[in-house]
Formats: sequence, structure tokens, C-alpha cells
Amino acid sequence: MADSTPLLSELNLADSEPPVLHKHLPSLDSTIERCIGDFGWAQFLQATLVSFSWFFDAQQTFITVFTDAEPTWHCTQLTDRHSSCNSASNICQLPQNLWAWDRPKYTSTVSEWALECSSSLVTGLPASAFFMGCLIGGLALATLADTSLGRKNMLFLSCLMMSLSTLLTAFSTNIWIYSALRLITGFGRATIGTSALVLSTELVGRRWRGQVGVIGFFCFTLGFLSLPAIAYSQRAHSWRSLYIWTSIPTLLYSITVHFLVRESPRWLFVRGRKEDAIATLKCIAPIDSATTKTPFTSSFISSLSFEQETWNVDLYSAISVLVERRWAFRRLSAVMAIGFGTGMVYYGMPLALGSLNFNLYLSVTFNALSELPASIIAFFFIDQMNRKTSLLVFTSLCGFAALCLC
Repeated sequence: MADSTPLLSELNLADSEPPVLHKHLPSLDSTIERCIGDFGWAQFLQATLVSFSWFFDAQQTFITVFTDAEPTWHCTQLTDRHSSCNSASNICQLPQNLWAWDRPKYTSTVSEWALECSSSLVTGLPASAFFMGCLIGGLALATLADTSLGRKNMLFLSCLMMSLSTLLTAFSTNIWIYSALRLITGFGRATIGTSALVLSTELVGRRWRGQVGVIGFFCFTLGFLSLPAIAYSQRAHSWRSLYIWTSIPTLLYSITVHFLVRESPRWLFVRGRKEDAIATLKCIAPIDSATTKTPFTSSFISSLSFEQETWNVDLYSAISVLVERRWAFRRLSAVMAIGFGTGMVYYGMPLALGSLNFNLYLSVTFNALSELPASIIAFFFIDQMNRKTSLLVFTSLCGFAALCLC
């Protein structure tokens, strides 16, 4: 009988020492985190600067609450006892000489273009055009941050387009040009939130990504809060000044992003730009951290497994993933349904504040302040909260509160 010992020895040797090709290589994310550490001041400043784009995003999202508000009016012939004008009258049924606006016509688009008797489809067209632009821009530009442009360039171009179109909006001559420019503004800002969120979180370690992601929502609330302050200071001036005062800082911010913000090292690695990625890692790595002992060289980076990270660089490849993986499609559909309902309430309530019999500036301020507790809770407890449960609880509370307001 043949001796089987050598064969068994070879099999045992093969089991105990797997081929080098099958050894586990470090992932891209873990290697980047090894280079930059958990968190540092350079990463914090970069993430905060990127997240500040939400500040200007909030201003353009809700600016029509003030620019398109219907001004208050008064009767001009109060001494005439036979006059049909009173505070409860419909101005569309009154002669023009019996009433007048409380403020100059140029303080609102409604009074300047005589839209007080137009249908809600016309007066609400600018706001609707803005969100239509957001929808179109989200579908057309979403994948560019993952493919050809990158996170930084996408954020820069989005902020630049939003600022320039906002500046041009101040020179609109009628409701149709005004609405068209609002559509372009919405198209430009569509990817600001996603680009800023992804870029800011990819600049820090996994331990702090949740907290860094919440910084953007803080900035959005601050931008929302700044709007009534700017509008109140410009209440005696033209509605056009509000667009000018919000567009110029956004333009300056866009330039700042272009020159000071670093591109995501992860995106640079995936696109094969290793030298640029190494330069970014050197820039954002903590100076006094032990992680700086990591050799930032091309030979060190060449050991990374890029094959598993390059699947998502083809344009619209995410669509094929949704088709191939049913669970991903179901999850995305559920999230979209939740986002639709949440967006109806979140954006609908501030845009309808002008119809309340209350001071508009205070209404917007209180509405914006109500977001701060949620952001604070999320900042401190985002790592402890279950995503699915918290989403279910908070959306249910939101829906119940909205029903109580009816």
C-alpha cells in the first residue's frame, strides 16, 4: 500500500499556509484612517468649512418666504362713510383708489408685479420652480461627485452656480424670468447637501463621522436663522436687495472652497490619483499624532486593494446595482417615501408661514429655532441611537404634531 503521509503533510501545509494572493489586504478606508487618525484640528477645520455650505443652501431654500410675501394694505379713504373699503374687504374687488400697500411696492414681488389678484399657481410658481430645479439637478448631477468631478469640484460648482443665479435673480423684470432663474438656482444647489456631507465625513475617521455629519445640519439651521435677520434689516428696501445680500457671501464662499478645501483622499485613490491623495493625507494628518509615522509614499500606497473600490466609478452604475440587488431597491424606495412625507412637512410649513396672522419675522425665527434641539440630540446620541427605530419614532411624532396643527 502506498504511504499517504507525504500527501497529508502537503495538504496540511497548504491549509496552514494559504497562498499570498488570498491574504487579506487592508481596506482603503482603514488605511486612510491609519494615516490621518481619528480626528485632528486640520480635519475639523476642513469639515466645518465644507459643512458651512449648508448655511447658504438654507438661505436660498427659504428666501421666497420674504421676497414673495403678500404685503399688508390699508384703506385710503377712511373718512368716507360711504366707502366700501374695510379691513375684511377683498382688494381684488375694490377700486384701486380705495386702498394702498403699507410699504412701497418694491418690497415684494407680489406688489411690484401686481400679483395680488393672480392665482396661487402664479404666485407660487417661483417656489415650485426652485424645487423642480432641485429635482432635475439631483437626477442629472448626483453621480458627477463620484465620477468625473469629485466631491470638492461638485461642491464648488454647485455653490458657484447657486450664487450667480441668485445674483441674476435680483435683476428679474417679471414673474416668468424670476421663476426661470429660481429653477436654475434650485438646479445648482441640488447637490450641495450630498457633496458637503460625503466630503466632510470622508475627511475624518469613522469614529467621528456621525458627529461631523450633524455639523451640516447645524449650519443649515444657522442659515435659516440668518434669513429673518437679513430680511428685517432690509424690510424698507427692495426685495432684490435680499438676493444681493445672500448671493455675494455665497460667491465669496465658493472661491474659498476652491482654494482652501482639500479633495476627498478616498475619491482620489479610487480615481487612481495617488500622488494627490498622498498630498491630501499629509495636509490633514495631525502633526503630533503617532499616525504621522506612516510612510506617505507611492510604494506604501501600492499595497492597497483598489479593485474592490473601483466598481462605482462608472456613470450611473448605481442604477444597475438597484436592478441587480432587490433589497437595495426596496430600501431606497422606503427611504424615498419617508423623505417625501418629511419634505412635505419640513418645507411646506415654513413656506406657508406668510398665510398666518402673526409676525412673519418671528414666525420664521421660531420655526428655525425649533430645529436646534433635534440637531443637539443627534450630535450627542447619533452613535447610540438605532437608525431605523429613531426614524420611525421621530417621523411619527412629526406627523402627529402636523395633524394637531390642522
